[in-house]
Amino acid sequence: VQLQASGGGLVQAGGSLRLSCAASGGTDSDYALAWFRQAPGKEREFVAALRWGGGRYAYADSVKGRFTISRDNAKGTVYLQMNNLNPEDTSVYYCAARVRWTTNWGTANEYGYWGQGTQVTVSS
Repeated sequence: VQLQASGGGLVQAGGSLRLSCAASGGTDSDYALAWFRQAPGKEREFVAALRWGGGRYAYADSVKGRFTISRDNAKGTVYLQMNNLNPEDTSVYYCAARVRWTTNWGTANEYGYWGQGTQVTVSS
């Protein structure tokens, strides 16, 4: 599976961005697709995940109510809609995939496929 993330940029606090992750090379309904982020000097942290075939969603507490993960199966793309952004959301955002949905959806080591990252910068 190849993952291509895009959509990052510079936005003011309170603004919105939508990230996209195009998945190619084959996915099936039980794939887990996730977004992680990593700020300078910090560990990579989980943001959100979904099951490609539907029915499973997970969010980090820090983004619940502000971020929404969704998918377009026809386009093979996962989205992360980010609203009410704050400077603490500034990070490089990565999309990731694994071949089976897991209850350990928040653990980066569970994912075997990674995109290249897209920078999100939120100014105060």
